[in-house]
Amino acid sequence: MIKDLVPFVHFYDQDFVDMYDRSWVWIDELWKQGTTANGFEGNYLSYPGQTTFNQFYHCFTTLFLVYSNQNNSPFPLLDYFYKKQEADGAIRGEYSIEDGRPVFTADNPEGVSPPLFAYVEYQFYHKIGNKKRLKEVIPILEKQYAWLAATFQKSNGLYSVPASACQSGNIRREHMYYPVDFNTIVAINALYLSAIGDILNDKEISFRYKRYYFALKTRINSMMWDPQTKFYYDLDIKENRLPYKFIGAYWTLLGEIPNDEKAGHLVEYLKDPKEFGTENPFPGVPVSSGDFSESGNGLNGGVSTVNTYMVVKGLQKFHEFVFGRECAIRHMYFLLDTLHPDAETMGDVWEAYLPNKEGCSQTTEIQNFPQRRFLPYAGLVTITMMIENIIGLDISLPRKTVNWVMPSLEAMGIENLSLKRNLITILSNKTDRGWEIRLESEKLYYFTIEILDEHKKKTLPIPSGKCSMLIDKL
Repeated sequence: MIKDLVPFVHFYDQDFVDMYDRSWVWIDELWKQGTTANGFEGNYLSYPGQTTFNQFYHCFTTLFLVYSNQNNSPFPLLDYFYKKQEADGAIRGEYSIEDGRPVFTADNPEGVSPPLFAYVEYQFYHKIGNKKRLKEVIPILEKQYAWLAATFQKSNGLYSVPASACQSGNIRREHMYYPVDFNTIVAINALYLSAIGDILNDKEISFRYKRYYFALKTRINSMMWDPQTKFYYDLDIKENRLPYKFIGAYWTLLGEIPNDEKAGHLVEYLKDPKEFGTENPFPGVPVSSGDFSESGNGLNGGVSTVNTYMVVKGLQKFHEFVFGRECAIRHMYFLLDTLHPDAETMGDVWEAYLPNKEGCSQTTEIQNFPQRRFLPYAGLVTITMMIENIIGLDISLPRKTVNWVMPSLEAMGIENLSLKRNLITILSNKTDRGWEIRLESEKLYYFTIEILDEHKKKTLPIPSGKCSMLIDKL
């Protein structure tokens, strides 16, 4: 059984644990072998009705497969795209599942996709600890960056790509020429290429991409931020800000683009029920938009897990862990309520959900929407955010560290998580002696526990074997 091979989670709401377990079972059922015809050398996670290998979907899929204890390797999902790289550095957004050829469309003639590889590889390094891989992929990522700059960067320093390249669905982006989300993701790409340079102790790479990052960050802040409404916007061809808000502007939090003051204004929009603060956070456009729809209408009111993941991870960058965790929990409940709408009926997981009640977003504007059993997105909350935000574990294999942030003392934890060929278990429970953290490990690692309500934080070396700590003694 696949769930005996992956880490086992504990949480006070058993429905969350069941959803986590069910996700791994689905992954096992949807795990496929590539064919000689499509040139996909390895196994991959599919979804019903899949016709292409989609770079955007595959990047997010890897962010939960890293928790499979290497039973469902995330590496082939990215290596496939790397092997398709063209001489000028181009890696296309989609390739046919039949013959492996790139898929071009009239509204995206270059087949460009948001460049997330460096961000994902950085996450790999901290979850799986393979420095050799970073050395192998950095030339590929540098070539892709050079192709993006040569093909899409304009004289003002910003990037111009079509709306369909931004993966924003049917959100209306008329007259958009410089997209805020795509430009921010290019900046994120540069930021993490610089971080990879630091890991490899390559000062030249680190400095060069830091320079690219700050140049783009400066342009986004000076040209796309509106000081009156305190929000980031797309620009038209004449560099005028376009007067519509949408969730893609929140990539700026993940990219550390705003200062603390600007970030504070962005967070207020997320908390406001008249803006992005719907019961199921966060819709593609705010409630105040004329395009907002309670029935979702694709992403015009529809809530996509990938956007919720992106915002929650951005909130962490600005010390909003508790609010981000609350939003991850709320979103998980909407997945559960849609999966089990009543005692007799069995639902499914979908590409996007309704903003204020259970059910999936519907539309006639996008073909085959919403996609059913869509794990490339669902797994981000049922596995990745479950471990990292709802339970609250931050793991780094190279550093041999596990940081556990708990808003308050609750019964939860993880068992048999692989930490560089070292299975570890971390559980909190209330005992006769008070709240206790039980730890088990085969090798030494460093453990930091932070309980926000109790204002307690402690870092301890955890020896091999079993041990426990009493919270009251911290």
